[in-house]
Amino acid sequence: MKFYISTTGIKRVTISNSGTGKRSSAPAAALAGRRIPSSRTLLPVVLVLGIVLPFLFVRVAFLVLESSAVCSSSLGCIGRRIFSGSDTSLKLREELTRALIESKDGSGNGGGGIQGTLDSFNELVKEVTSKRQDIKAFAFKTKALLLKMEHEVQSSRQRESIYWHLASHGVPKSLHCLCLKLAEEYAVNAMARSRLPSPEYVSHLTDPSFHHVVLLTDNVLAASVVVSSTVQNSARPEKLVFHIVTDKKTYTPMHSWFAINSFRPAVVEVKGLHQYDWPQEVNVGVKEMLEAHRLIWSHYYKNLKHEDFEYEGENRRCLEVLSPSCLSLMNHLRIYIPELFPDLNKILFLDDDVVVQHDLSSLLELDLNGKVVGAVVGSSCGDNCCPGRKYKDYLNFSYPIISSNFDHDHCAWLYGMNVLDLEAWRRTNITATYHKWLKLNLKSGLELWQPGALPPALLALDGNVHPIDPSWHVAELGQRSLEAHEETLKSAAVLHFSGPAKPWLEIGLPEVRGLWSGHVNFSNKFIRKCRIAG
Repeated sequence: MKFYISTTGIKRVTISNSGTGKRSSAPAAALAGRRIPSSRTLLPVVLVLGIVLPFLFVRVAFLVLESSAVCSSSLGCIGRRIFSGSDTSLKLREELTRALIESKDGSGNGGGGIQGTLDSFNELVKEVTSKRQDIKAFAFKTKALLLKMEHEVQSSRQRESIYWHLASHGVPKSLHCLCLKLAEEYAVNAMARSRLPSPEYVSHLTDPSFHHVVLLTDNVLAASVVVSSTVQNSARPEKLVFHIVTDKKTYTPMHSWFAINSFRPAVVEVKGLHQYDWPQEVNVGVKEMLEAHRLIWSHYYKNLKHEDFEYEGENRRCLEVLSPSCLSLMNHLRIYIPELFPDLNKILFLDDDVVVQHDLSSLLELDLNGKVVGAVVGSSCGDNCCPGRKYKDYLNFSYPIISSNFDHDHCAWLYGMNVLDLEAWRRTNITATYHKWLKLNLKSGLELWQPGALPPALLALDGNVHPIDPSWHVAELGQRSLEAHEETLKSAAVLHFSGPAKPWLEIGLPEVRGLWSGHVNFSNKFIRKCRIAG
């Protein structure tokens, strides 16, 4: 017997009989049928299976998950998607699109209302999967859930806005402390009780050659910032005469502050309302005015409590009724400035929530061309541009007495920094016109205008306003949405923090608060004792 081995390797063994010299073919055929594959053949097969099988598993898993929501038979769905491929996905996308459009238009059923909807996305998924609802029902339930969430978000925003306005009523502990310390100083320190102004400057109080600035305020710190910033930025501070009018409770600390702290060369006068000896008719007029504004406030406040703010967005001016200025005597008393200063012919009126950044001399010398008030009309965005500050935003044009006398698209002028020609005021009898509109408002159910000091002034002074350059006055720095650009703030002569977010309150806007606090004397002993922070 002989062995024949192939030269290419042991692939075949042939056994032959040495006695006969012939090869045995049967055993060879049996061995050939049992050939063993080599490692070179097995390795590519294993690699291909290792790559393909995971993709097949993932594809089948997705098909099973998708079919469980929309098919009664998972095997049937899988079969269709294996053979149809992207066609089924396209049909599913089209079906979902149609369902979303129907739910948007409100057609069909299954959406229900906001009442009785699901409370969370998890509940939505649980209900859809457990009841095996179709895509249309899923779209309607999703719409109802989103509407409910939107309703809750808007309700929370409205409540937050109301609380934000109410926060403006608070008097910070530090400011209350300042008044108490200054009142105590007035009692124990003769300098704090010294005459304002000094006798040698009394003649300046009525001299028309000087620049007279009027403040009506019960806020000591705010008045100090107005006076300090005006004097600091004035080209001729020796020409300035400040007339500060306050109420009886604030007179003592206000007098004490300006007696102790000198603002020379400017002259400062502090006077309390209790020191005025007005005629009886003026006293009656002031009382009637305050009562009318109290009734307006009460009317709108009751309406505000009954309004549904939970879903429908309301104009922010409806919340002006929550502003403390609506019932402030000092805020409404500006209509009586000619009676407060019978010996003056021209003044510059400043609110106590302003900061002066540039010299105001040329403004005080401005010729009003016979008009009563010099004011910025609209805003600083250009001519005929006053978004949110038109007559229609303050006055109720559903009443013929308003619509027949005024243009609803007319731009309102800004209150808070105004040049007043008191001679022209007295000549045109603006105060009497103001009272006439108060009485008409009472007869019309108190709804001719929104609450606040500006709306009735727009009516009384209509046609008597001389527009001045917008760079003189930038307002609404106390509103939450600050729209003024940095360049506008720098170039403005007067920055007005109108709105609830006063710079001395915690809700004041940090990005502009520094413009105000930069004029607070933090080295003052009373400021330090009361821990007034910038």
